[in-house]
Amino acid sequence: QVQLVESGGGLVQAGGSLRLSCAASGRTFNSYVMTWFRQAPGKEREFVAGINWSGGSTYHADSVKGRFTISRDNAKNTVYLQMNSLKPEDTAVYYCAARSGTLIATTRYDYGSWGQGTQVTVSS
Repeated sequence: QVQLVESGGGLVQAGGSLRLSCAASGRTFNSYVMTWFRQAPGKEREFVAGINWSGGSTYHADSVKGRFTISRDNAKNTVYLQMNSLKPEDTAVYYCAARSGTLIATTRYDYGSWGQGTQVTVSS
């Protein structure tokens, strides 16, 4: 099992930037995927971006494509989400999630390991 801890959330004005971090610890799989999801009050938890850990391939949701970038640091077992040009609609709790395998699934039900979440608030 893998433990995930997010950090980097905060309050930022529209148009600003934040970088979220997700540190993984514990036993890892031979191949796995790490992702970012977000959930706003009253809404379903939605996929934001994912990365194949070993290969480095990424996939970003249309709502954030061109603004957010997921990346990894193998030495630190950490995945990042660089968020630029933030909009008020990006306001949500952002969660890190992981699963075994290589496919970047976009539904939360495919992920069994989750972090505690970090709040991102974008003011207008």
